[in-house]
Amino acid sequence: MAEARSDILLDRMMSLHPKIIDLTLDRMHRLLAALDRPEAKLPPVIHIAGTNGKGSTLAMLRAGIEGAGQSAHVYTSPHLARFHERIRLSGALIDEDLLSDILDECLAANGPDSITYFEITTAAALLAFTRAPADWTLLETGLGGRLDATNVVDQPRLTILTPIDLDHQQYLGETLAEIATEKAGIIKRGVPCVVGPQQDEALEVIEARAERLGAPLLAFGQHWHVWEERGRLIFQDETGLIDLPLPNLVGGHQIVNAGATLAALRHLGSDETACEAAVTQAEWPARMQRLKAGPLVEIAQAAGSDLWLDGGHNPAAALAIVESLSRLPEKPTHLICGMLNTKDVGGFMRPLAGVADSLHGVSIPGQAATLSGAETVAKARASGLTAETADDLESALRAILSQHPGARVLICGSLYLAGIVLQQNG
Repeated sequence: MAEARSDILLDRMMSLHPKIIDLTLDRMHRLLAALDRPEAKLPPVIHIAGTNGKGSTLAMLRAGIEGAGQSAHVYTSPHLARFHERIRLSGALIDEDLLSDILDECLAANGPDSITYFEITTAAALLAFTRAPADWTLLETGLGGRLDATNVVDQPRLTILTPIDLDHQQYLGETLAEIATEKAGIIKRGVPCVVGPQQDEALEVIEARAERLGAPLLAFGQHWHVWEERGRLIFQDETGLIDLPLPNLVGGHQIVNAGATLAALRHLGSDETACEAAVTQAEWPARMQRLKAGPLVEIAQAAGSDLWLDGGHNPAAALAIVESLSRLPEKPTHLICGMLNTKDVGGFMRPLAGVADSLHGVSIPGQAATLSGAETVAKARASGLTAETADDLESALRAILSQHPGARVLICGSLYLAGIVLQQNG
């Protein structure tokens, strides 16, 4: 099969800067100026940052907006199977021809100047959003917030901060306060900000920045509340209480993600139809996703087992996995895990030791920063897990099912690994 034109252009973009990540907005502003400032021509923007839950929150927002009969441009990262997943125009994935044309245009505008892959592809997304009508623009930060390439819109309509935790310390700072300072950098002067549950150290940083900029906060536990009661989701804010079905996205952590979404929608004037669509119609792959088709699923089904996928890769994500598993029917659970050496591997493993019967460690194909299967296993054993290595996903799955037919199998540890799984089982 011939390589897609967009893939060729994206490969060229990878060579425009020696570092994958180099946080500054200078290059971004230069390129956007050369493109005639697309960030100033977008439909009203909702900008989302946080450590965990921002993708799920964005997915629910999109579902709520579409449930109200409106449309949204959406920018997310990273992609799982194809780059096109990052850019939705009025709800539909960008098509190959438009993506290639936009990438070409950005490469020409940038010329020989240095720019990171994420910066130039973010500029491409913003430019694409000016080529089609929509009611809203939903932007998910890539890393941090203050110096993230998405943080170029002077006056978004709303910002949202999902729970902030330790992650990407090599770029964002070693302490929770330092990381919160970076994430809270999306708060703009006078622009309301919806704030999900936060640790005190992070909340203090957020409140201080919001006060300095005169940005009204809509904070969990103060301005809105959300909880589960008798198998329903109950949300309450200053305008009243609504009773909705539980989110279709799996896990108790999705209750608070739904709460932030509902706080945003109600602030924007959405009705209960939109709110119900947000919690019942959202789709977000690789977040406690039960796989339904594909060769790996066929292997699992032949042994009477179910196969699950989660791309979480930090301690807070591991806690969410543990909570999600507690809501599923009780059965032995075995993990297939691949992780990058840039992550807090022990912090991810330790919560899982109490719920997983075993772990098989694999390397992540195509990722230079992958831990080897043996390194992953060493970390798992140090965290109290029974673990052994496997050559690849299929070998790991077959090894588990040969000894434990009927068990639940969860593939976890990395969005990059999740992307490979979805490519094989799309």
